[in-house]
Amino acid sequence: MDQLSVAQTSFNYFSFAPLQQKYDLSRLPFAAKILLENLIRHADQEFVDDDDIVTLARWDVENWQDTEIAFVPSRVILQDFTGVPAVVDLATMRDAIVELGAKADAINPLNPVELVIDHSVMVDVFGVHDALQKNTAIEIERNRERYQFLRWGQQAFDNFKVVPPGTGIVHQVNLEYLARVVFADAEQDAPLLYPDTLVGTDSHTTMINGLGVLGWGVGGIEAEAAMLGQPVTMLLPEIVGFELRGALPAGATATDLVLTVTEQLRKRGVVGKFVEFYGDGVKHLSLADRATIANMAPEYGATCGIFPIDEQTMQYLQLTGRSNAQCEQIEHYLKAMDMWGTESQKNAVYHDTLQLNLADVVPSIAGPKRPQDRIALDKAANAYQQWLDSQIPVQQLDDEQDKAGFESEGGHPSPQNPVQNGEAGVPCEFRGEEFVLQDGAVVIAAITSCTNTSNPSVLVAAGLLARNAREKGLSVKPWVKTSFAPGSQVVTDYLHKAGLNQDLDALGFQLVGYGCTTCIGNSGPLPDEISEAIHTGNLSVTSVLSGNRNFEGRIHPEIQANYLASPPLVVAYALAGNMKADLAAEPLGEDKNGAPVYLKDIWPSNKEIQQAVADVVDSDMFTSRYADVYKGNEDWQSLDVAQSAIYDWPDSTYVKRPPFFEGMSLQVPDVEQIKGARCLLKLGDSVTTDHISPAGSIAIDSPAANYLQEQGVSPKDFNSYGSRRGNHEVMMRGTFANVRLKNQLAPGTEGCWTRLMPDGKQMSVFDAAMHYQQHNVPSIVLAGKEYGTGSSRDWAAKGPSLLGVKAVIAQSYERIHRSNLVGMGILPLQFKEGESADSLGLSGEETFDFAPVTPKSKSLTVMATSNEGKTTEFEVTVRIDTPNEFHYYRHGGILHYVLRNLAS
Repeated sequence: MDQLSVAQTSFNYFSFAPLQQKYDLSRLPFAAKILLENLIRHADQEFVDDDDIVTLARWDVENWQDTEIAFVPSRVILQDFTGVPAVVDLATMRDAIVELGAKADAINPLNPVELVIDHSVMVDVFGVHDALQKNTAIEIERNRERYQFLRWGQQAFDNFKVVPPGTGIVHQVNLEYLARVVFADAEQDAPLLYPDTLVGTDSHTTMINGLGVLGWGVGGIEAEAAMLGQPVTMLLPEIVGFELRGALPAGATATDLVLTVTEQLRKRGVVGKFVEFYGDGVKHLSLADRATIANMAPEYGATCGIFPIDEQTMQYLQLTGRSNAQCEQIEHYLKAMDMWGTESQKNAVYHDTLQLNLADVVPSIAGPKRPQDRIALDKAANAYQQWLDSQIPVQQLDDEQDKAGFESEGGHPSPQNPVQNGEAGVPCEFRGEEFVLQDGAVVIAAITSCTNTSNPSVLVAAGLLARNAREKGLSVKPWVKTSFAPGSQVVTDYLHKAGLNQDLDALGFQLVGYGCTTCIGNSGPLPDEISEAIHTGNLSVTSVLSGNRNFEGRIHPEIQANYLASPPLVVAYALAGNMKADLAAEPLGEDKNGAPVYLKDIWPSNKEIQQAVADVVDSDMFTSRYADVYKGNEDWQSLDVAQSAIYDWPDSTYVKRPPFFEGMSLQVPDVEQIKGARCLLKLGDSVTTDHISPAGSIAIDSPAANYLQEQGVSPKDFNSYGSRRGNHEVMMRGTFANVRLKNQLAPGTEGCWTRLMPDGKQMSVFDAAMHYQQHNVPSIVLAGKEYGTGSSRDWAAKGPSLLGVKAVIAQSYERIHRSNLVGMGILPLQFKEGESADSLGLSGEETFDFAPVTPKSKSLTVMATSNEGKTTEFEVTVRIDTPNEFHYYRHGGILHYVLRNLAS
């Protein structure tokens, strides 16, 4: 350990000096140096091996081998939808550890944990001046029981803080306030300096990478273990260098840039890898631009997308109210570690590299179903028409199923592909205006999400475009549901200072809330008149949002095609009113004199945008807004909270004690061999966590709805699966219940259906799973490629576990979901290259017997036996990737492993 003096104060830090005598550490990318420091600082722990440090220091990319390392994050960050079940599990672990003979306070976060309530506000009210107040009141009433539970957790657990609702989006609050960049922990003789690192229970935790802070999204299970002092075990990642050159041209925004980056990296293939940005172009990107790119790492498939810390970082930290002393500590420490700025990357060796000239970026959107499907704006209208023409007419869902509630964090059911007869359209009247609603109509235009509302340049651009449109006499089409949901209260401060809020309000983009809304499916219902017209005409309508995800069925159940765009383009599409409009060539409307008005006529110049940002964004806004960030409003403060170390589990349909630790003893069980298993679901490619995890609306005729009605909950009060993630009874009934899920075991159906074997009777997945469990029959899932893509959802693993799923056999996995399966004691297996369930002739009607799994198992044999007695034997790869993961699997899950260790 070395010492460093900053402003006459001494600090301790773990220096690279001893290793630099043997190895050329300048070859290490910035992110690799963060990992190396982490290993050195924890070298005295049993989970760190000296060979791991040497392997990382050598950085031999030419002879790369899989190496397991332990990563100990400095802190954990949560949002409320994924955070509530994490706190429920901690509360349940307190109960369990007392039953095992230990004290309740043995269960406490050992590192700082901050939870931001941002996923529960919904766009129920829009287009009126008091939309914020009305939506907030509805939010508090809907979620009172959950919020009471979180307030209990805040007072019951050490090292745990809650940012109340209405403050902002977790990733933006993290960027503007929570991030330390470099920690300065109290030590006996001097504070210890080390890099700020984190994991979070939201996949877009990566946004903080824009600030040079290493962190990424994990499942709630991994996050809970990290809270309790367990390292995150991971394979030493490959790091891809992305060189940025030049500067963005006039008319191109940070959103256009990130859509371009996402497209390129998805094509290259960076799943499970780190991406590190470097080059002269980095200097031309503001911190907010960098955060925009870092935010969408899950969309381009990387574990993280990190930028170096430099002068731009320091300017942002000072702007957002960090002290001069803190900034000095950060700069001195990083320079001492040779981790400062792009200079520290000049000798870095990467496993692969890409280049992009920023000058080549053009205005773009992405869609209709995937963030990586970028479309240049001048080709967007034609691309939409081609997509529309490709749709196959099939029957729509019934109205009740379509409209039964709305939810956060995606997973909305979506109508079947409608009959394309919308050219003539449907006459409609709404708010005193008569019009014809047609195919392609933009029925939702939302300025939303952490991705873009953290960036003043694109929000000011949207405001300026709105001002210019007003001056030209343009207005938003009457069928468009408009909304503005920024990620921070600071946003409205600087828009008010510029007067641009008046222009956005005039076009219908009134403030609806501070939090994740449309981007995660909290779009709220469409007006009845619009909804009725869509169903009457079987119309294919669209949404445009400044978000990061547009997966099928995510944004709204009645909208098939969803497009990501910059905030100013969201406003422009609201003015045009239809995706068939060519914004690059056709007028948006007419001015007061009847002359055509084109997008180029109202688009603000880069100079105008930059000047406005410089004039209105100041440090006082941040220090004022975050001065008392944990206090909350009167509604939050008035919530009743039990002052106790053990939660009393009141009668609630929102928060219920789960059965994960029932009957648990200190004795570690033997690994159970899976025999006579039945296939619960046979699935295709790209099954996302939106399909697996209970998310979206609770359909009126679903098993979850039946349970809630048995508990006396009326359909109008169902709320959503996301809001009820603290109740395992609801969640297990909603697992595999997304109405877009296609189970090949139940052909011709979509949703929660399967067939019970061997008789083949069709029933819900939940009912079949309960039948198998009652008869002691284990169940499995067969799947295709990219199983578990999407948001990091612990219930995508918890739900199958409660349904009795013992193994999944897929062609490939998304990183977080595979880890979560292990964390819940489910065995992830992978078909051998070139093989699949179909190529092996598996129908899913067979029984499955698995060879035993041992700590050294790299593969195992599976025997499938048909009802006629025909056997098919095949080898699968065991995707328990590290020795630590086998310990978790053996114990029945990571939390069981932690609990036994703490109790003993």
